[in-house]
Amino acid sequence: MSWRSLLSLHSSRNAINRLKSISNSPLPTILLKRLPVSSFTAYRNFHSHSPELGNSLIDPSLRTHFKNDAVHQTHDEDETTNEFLSRFAWIMRKKVKESYPESDKDTVDAMLLVIVQRVASEMEKDGAATASFSPFDSVDFSEDLWRTVWEVSNKVLIDMNKERKKEKMKGFLQCDEVKEMCRFAGEVGIRGNLLRELRFKWARDKMEEHEFNEDLEKFRKEGDVIEQEVENDTETEINVDGNGNVEENKVVGLPKRKGKMRFKIYGLDLSDPKWEQVADRIHEAGQVLWPKEANPITGKCKQVTEKILSLKKEDGDDNLLTLLSEWVELLEPTRVDWINLLDRLKNQNSPFYFKVAEMVLTEDSFQTNISDYSRLIDMYAKENRIDDTERMLKKMNKNGIQLDASIASVLVHMYSKIGNLERAEEAFKVLNDLGFQPDTKVYNSMIMAYINAGEPTKGETLMRQMDTRDIKPTKEIYMSLLRYYAQRGDFNRASRTSTSLQFAGHQQTMETCTLLIEAAAVSGDLDKVSSNFDHMVQLGHKPDDRCAAAMIHAYKKENLLDKALDLLLTLEKDGFEPGVATYSVLIDWLAKMQLVDEAEQILNKIALLGEAPPFNVQVSLCDMYAWTKMEKKALQTLGVLIARKNELKEHEFERVITGLIGGGFMRDAQRMHGIMEAQGFKASGQLISALKSGDLLLSMMS
Repeated sequence: MSWRSLLSLHSSRNAINRLKSISNSPLPTILLKRLPVSSFTAYRNFHSHSPELGNSLIDPSLRTHFKNDAVHQTHDEDETTNEFLSRFAWIMRKKVKESYPESDKDTVDAMLLVIVQRVASEMEKDGAATASFSPFDSVDFSEDLWRTVWEVSNKVLIDMNKERKKEKMKGFLQCDEVKEMCRFAGEVGIRGNLLRELRFKWARDKMEEHEFNEDLEKFRKEGDVIEQEVENDTETEINVDGNGNVEENKVVGLPKRKGKMRFKIYGLDLSDPKWEQVADRIHEAGQVLWPKEANPITGKCKQVTEKILSLKKEDGDDNLLTLLSEWVELLEPTRVDWINLLDRLKNQNSPFYFKVAEMVLTEDSFQTNISDYSRLIDMYAKENRIDDTERMLKKMNKNGIQLDASIASVLVHMYSKIGNLERAEEAFKVLNDLGFQPDTKVYNSMIMAYINAGEPTKGETLMRQMDTRDIKPTKEIYMSLLRYYAQRGDFNRASRTSTSLQFAGHQQTMETCTLLIEAAAVSGDLDKVSSNFDHMVQLGHKPDDRCAAAMIHAYKKENLLDKALDLLLTLEKDGFEPGVATYSVLIDWLAKMQLVDEAEQILNKIALLGEAPPFNVQVSLCDMYAWTKMEKKALQTLGVLIARKNELKEHEFERVITGLIGGGFMRDAQRMHGIMEAQGFKASGQLISALKSGDLLLSMMS
């Protein structure tokens, strides 16, 4: 049967009267017990267009009983009942209208009233509204109608349960524990969708834990009730003996358990009172790890905070101190509030960030610890503010706070960077005294400090120490050592460093091959230069300008100009084009041979490349023009050298002065000698003797 078979005569007046007569019957008791007055009002709104139906729902005697019974219902039950009836009536009204589209509103209201009354009576029989479907033997409703009714009821209950869990989930999303975990996750760098997923997961776990505890409490109460019933439930057996005496024997339940429950997990007796103390300590530690939220900043305190954030450097420290005093008085800040203010100052690049960061170290409410000093010293060190860093160290010592491993590491990096080897060694010694094993960055900084200070052997000692501790030196360290030895012509140590680099798993590159060639060229060993050049070609590397310059430099030391030219011709056939480095070596070679025209031709080639002549080329030209007594050009290049006197090295000073003496420019030679001494260099004995003889010659001429 279908819905239409339920009320096939809905259009006739008799059917309407029959439905109205049914609606005049009293409501079932189950509705009186579950439905408050407010719910009845909401329910009657579904039939607001049918005054007769609204007035005939219940009689006056039942209204009084309804109100008295509603007083004893809790607010939660009222809300649940209201929601269930509203959802059920709303959905059923749509289904009735779909089945009877031609019926007017009064007829639909009457049908709904019949359905609700019949469903309520069945709910009263079962004692509760179950969501499962079971066919009912009814002359009023068909099985199809009952199936529809219980499907709607089931859907309503499922939707209500989802809404209840959703609202409950909102509460747990805002609970303190979930907020603390989210705050901690944000501090360690978790952001975006991952943090959102973790927050929902933590809230869901918290909700499940809460529901589990509620079920346990419910089971406990039920157990107490059962236990009480067992104690009170006694049976009396009456026995009559032969003398006519009556004996009563009471039969009781099992005896109540005595003593305390003992809980053991993995062999640990958690019923021991000491675990209460452990829990208290864990709670105290949790308050340190996850501090409370910052105090809300409102009203006048908010205005003062905005003024602090908007301060400019021109406003001065006095305004800052005044505003901070007022801010402290208004907010009574804790450590979290201070950190929040510092973060906001840092995000806005306030010029007073470091000033405030130092001031809070003396505040009792900030609860200063060594990590605060470490953080501030690290920021000063990264900005190369050496004086501020050392001032903070003195303040730490004054307050009785000793260096820790993190501060010592920062000092190693800072002093190594500025080339203060002595202080870097002191900080490195502090690390070792504290029993802290330096990491790769600390070792790299110390090794670079030794290399820059001209003590590479100590750097190699640290590298061997790294090997014993299973710490691999970086490729940059090997390359720095190799570059140092190449510049000084120490080919043996450069070759040893290159071999260590290969054992460390790094293949030879064009850079390493070039450095080995340069080391051999500076040392003047032409055979090693040639062998390393051939080895580079065998590895598949094409010689570049820097490599060709090293080869020409080696030939220059042996004065093998023909071989140098042959090498250049061979390289040019393979597509090589000389660059500034190769031309600079050739100019220096030709200048020493005083071949002015050839040197100037190569100088023009550098100009055609669009490059300015390197500084060492100016030294070579000045020496050449002085020896050839080309006064104008010699003085011109000498002016360039004097303007860049800070770049001149000791051997370059001696070469220029010797050339000036050889060309007869004694006054200029004496002037360069004065500049040389002012730069902190000492002239050789031979050069001093030449200058003295030149002075004697000048005095005789005058």
